[in-house]
Amino acid sequence: MSVLDNFESWKDFLGDRLHQAQTQGISQQAISDVAYDIGDYLSHHVDAKNGQEAVIKELWNVADKKEQHAIANMMVKLVQNEGTDR
Repeated sequence: MSVLDNFESWKDFLGDRLHQAQTQGISQQAISDVAYDIGDYLSHHVDAKNGQEAVIKELWNVADKKEQHAIANMMVKLVQNEGTDR
């Protein structure tokens, strides 16, 4: 099963990657930029696997670039307390 098949697994996966980045000293701005790049890639190349991902993808697709950055930052905040080590 892929982490993309279940939204809770996806949040845990993102939370783990976020915690790794923070442990390695990556700046919040760099994390934000990567989150935006991932969101942009997913919206163009990956089909939503569940209802939550479909909503996020639809919001991303109607948002302008500033709003997309806000969505990416909200996703970072959403997963900051997630992960398999929490």
